[in-house]
Amino acid sequence: MRDLVIIGSGPAGLSAAVYAKRAKLDVVVIEKAGYSGGQIVSTEQVDNYLGLPETDGFTLGSKFREHADMLETEFIDAEVTKIEEINDTEGKKAYRIILNAGESVETKTIIAATGASHRKLGAAGEEELTGTGVSYCATCDGAFFKKKVTAVVGGGDVALEDAIYLSALCEKVYLIHRRDEFRAAVNIQQKVKETPNIEILPFYEIKEIKGDNKVSSIKLVQNKTGEEKELEVSGVFVAVGMKPVTDIFKDYVELDKTGYIKAGEDCKTSSEGIFAAGDIRTKPLRQVVTAVADGATAVQSVERYLNGR
Repeated sequence: MRDLVIIGSGPAGLSAAVYAKRAKLDVVVIEKAGYSGGQIVSTEQVDNYLGLPETDGFTLGSKFREHADMLETEFIDAEVTKIEEINDTEGKKAYRIILNAGESVETKTIIAATGASHRKLGAAGEEELTGTGVSYCATCDGAFFKKKVTAVVGGGDVALEDAIYLSALCEKVYLIHRRDEFRAAVNIQQKVKETPNIEILPFYEIKEIKGDNKVSSIKLVQNKTGEEKELEVSGVFVAVGMKPVTDIFKDYVELDKTGYIKAGEDCKTSSEGIFAAGDIRTKPLRQVVTAVADGATAVQSVERYLNGR
């Protein structure tokens, strides 16, 4: 039986792995994505991570993984489908983690570090055309749309930054938002307004994304008047927020009303032996630096828990 299983290998999970290995814990990291680094790997530029003022997300995520590999951290590429409560040989509470291949791992403790995933629009054609014109990462896929017309959906920092990024590549960028006010930082809003090939479409929502095998147009509805119109675009970039990946934990830990795991600064959840680190937990700031800190803190809490069992 393992001392610790870390589910997820973003900044929080990899930080936890490093601290767990240094603490000589018997630990394994489970990651379903097939790569490490989490959301950060798709970020074009990271300029607020202390000591690395000019780096990109892929490089930073790769360095995190390299650090864990240097300590000979064990990784399993699989998806967790279920968690079961069991007792260890001493009759104490433990967990069995079931993987999608039918295998399982038994552990005394768990650190949940699965982060958050992109929210979908729910528009007709979105699922079918994902990967052939519908994208959730402008910095990953923007280069495929050079000199083409694209649309960005959303009103936060990410949406507006995506529009600015794409404006340097694309002939034209439509910025579609269901309101007329953006949540993005004022300086980002100003830059959008000053960019000539970005057209803002307030009070519009995408009703349908159309195309045969690839995106060719979008059907919009004006949410105040009900007016509909169709725009020819080659790409649709969705940036309408994130949702926590907590489904596998919801039967064991308390969640807040938005689905995040309730956990304090010690990363303890409502269930003994389960800890939450990174974007998955309730917290005022979700950044790489706070995720890395959570990973370290969670392992400290794991050690204290194991010593007191």
